[in-house]
Amino acid sequence: MSRNGFPEIQLSIGSRFENIELVQVVVDESLGRTELDEDSRYWIGIAVREALANAIKHGNQRDPGKRVAVGFRVEEDVVSISIADEGKGFDPTTVDSPLEPENLLRPDGRGIFYMKRFMDEILYDFGSAGGTTVTMKKRIEPSGDDPRAVKEVEG
Repeated sequence: MSRNGFPEIQLSIGSRFENIELVQVVVDESLGRTELDEDSRYWIGIAVREALANAIKHGNQRDPGKRVAVGFRVEEDVVSISIADEGKGFDPTTVDSPLEPENLLRPDGRGIFYMKRFMDEILYDFGSAGGTTVTMKKRIEPSGDDPRAVKEVEG
């Protein structure tokens, strides 16, 4: 249990794309307990999906015998999600920008871009025995008034 009463969640999944949905359900449920607004929760979910897909496809090379570890925790005002694969690792600075004209129509290369766009901080840890851990952080900024709420007007 983290200090603020949110449970720390640890999952281990096989390297199969179908398992992304399972993780997504757990993350969505956990994010729903924070003060994050609906849009922020949605975009965090996209970043998590992209990181998981990268771990499965690029990190573990879709090897169902390799695992992807997922960690979720809330500390103070920050949501932290880590995703670790058992692959060879990579250099994130060598990933081409999907915004370059020659890459606009390529189906790959958008995951890291989305993760950077939707999260406040992305950290990479490359294990000495292989594997990459991506830790994504998002500050919790309490949502203001719900624009869908009906407000009473004093007259």
